[in-house]
Amino acid sequence: MPKYLIERTVPGATQMNPAELQGIAAKSNTVLREMGPEIQWVQSYVVRDRLCCVYNSESEELILEHARRGGFPCDDIRQVTALIDPVTGED
Repeated sequence: MPKYLIERTVPGATQMNPAELQGIAAKSNTVLREMGPEIQWVQSYVVRDRLCCVYNSESEELILEHARRGGFPCDDIRQVTALIDPVTGED
């Protein structure tokens, strides 16, 4: 299944308390359960006024549908075409 990076502008994201972050995560989980296994949330990072999310999804359209149903912004979607890490640089 293709992997995607998604950027969501969420003003004040770094000031959100644990209950607010839990609320966002719970809403996302509810929508994902309704949508089925063709879209999966891997993890998200809170960076300044953004959530940078990693998803596995059959299509960009499913990511946009998840955002619409959850009421989440979706500013940018980019498909991951390769993964590198420290092991990649080893001989």
